Amino acid sequence: MTCTDATDVRPRSAPPAPGAGLPRPGVRAAWMMMASGWSANQFSALLGSYQKGLGLAGPTVTGLFALYVLGLIPGLLAGGPLADRFGRRPVAFAALAVNLLSSLVLMAGSAVPGLLLPGRLLTGVGAGALLAAGSAWVKELSGPPYAVDDGSAARRSGLFVSAGFASGGLVASLIAQWAPFPLVSAYLPHLVLAVAAALVARGAPETRPEPSAPARAADPSPVDWRRFRRAVLPLAPWIFAAPTIGFGTLPGLVDGGLDGWRTVYAGVATAVVPGAGMLVQPVARRLAARHRIATGFAGLAVIALGLALAVPAVVRSQPVAALAAAAVLGAGYGLALTFGLTEVAVLAPAHQLARLTALLWSLAYLGMFAPYAVTLLAGAFPVPAVLGAAAVLAALTCGAFTVLNRREA
Repeated sequence: MTCTDATDVRPRSAPPAPGAGLPRPGVRAAWMMMASGWSANQFSALLGSYQKGLGLAGPTVTGLFALYVLGLIPGLLAGGPLADRFGRRPVAFAALAVNLLSSLVLMAGSAVPGLLLPGRLLTGVGAGALLAAGSAWVKELSGPPYAVDDGSAARRSGLFVSAGFASGGLVASLIAQWAPFPLVSAYLPHLVLAVAAALVARGAPETRPEPSAPARAADPSPVDWRRFRRAVLPLAPWIFAAPTIGFGTLPGLVDGGLDGWRTVYAGVATAVVPGAGMLVQPVARRLAARHRIATGFAGLAVIALGLALAVPAVVRSQPVAALAAAAVLGAGYGLALTFGLTEVAVLAPAHQLARLTALLWSLAYLGMFAPYAVTLLAGAFPVPAVLGAAAVLAALTCGAFTVLNRREA
């Protein structure tokens, strides 16, 4: 390929040969993604502690939880284009700094509750920008010419985010249950993780490609938007609707034998849901090898099953059954997220990967409003009926997804 070829895409700097130099740079950078996931779920496990410790009303605490999404969407939408323009590395490190600052502000919020609002907003902004820039960076570092492609490049960022989701909520809940000053000490592990992630990733190179002028002129917008609308758009909101119902809604609907252990149970739920998403990855790989849309179909089908299983668990107020339903929802989340990230990696040209990844995450995080939709509808309908209707909606989405993409190889 010559420098004047219309398909020429040149990296900013000469990358190392696969396997040379920095060992597994994609894995090193992926620890930053774990810090992003950790920061999202550590607050979720502390909702009850904020109500008891600071005397905050339930709606106030719920509103603080929602502020994360309000900060996250702008962070995603800004982080993607910035990473495509200025580079993945500087945007990812700046976002990690904001992510770390957010925990410091939330720690101060135990003494000055008014700081909880900007703390949650900062959490969302930092996590969003880190998801956008970091996902593209990790994906590019995990394949040639930076490393030998082991087939996990597109999925790696999602795996580390899921690990952060699982660990952050569980660790925060255990600290809240037994440690002193839980509204301060629960954030310390994230501070350690964020600093360690920055140190581990500091040697990873920049990967942003620079298309030549002829390439830009010949192909200014090569994203297959028709394919994106058919394959990614209908599935994306379910990616986070499933897990947030699993660890955000179900624990509050079952109370049999949980006296004194509600915080720990909520933490276990936040670990089980994304943990199941990680464990299902071998299945996701086998499905993807059989058919391009198989992983997406399976993800939506499993989400519908998890919602259906949640109905009898809530009716009978059975914590174990609710945890099993949450695990199924987590498996559906893992399949759906893997399909979304892999599909975006196929659809996006290198110089637009970060912004298309940011769009996927933005659509996915709209699903985090699912628990509030359940709460709102519960005022007019029984909760089991609402969950049953959600299961039917997921099944219908699965059917529509299959019809729209039935001709894909």
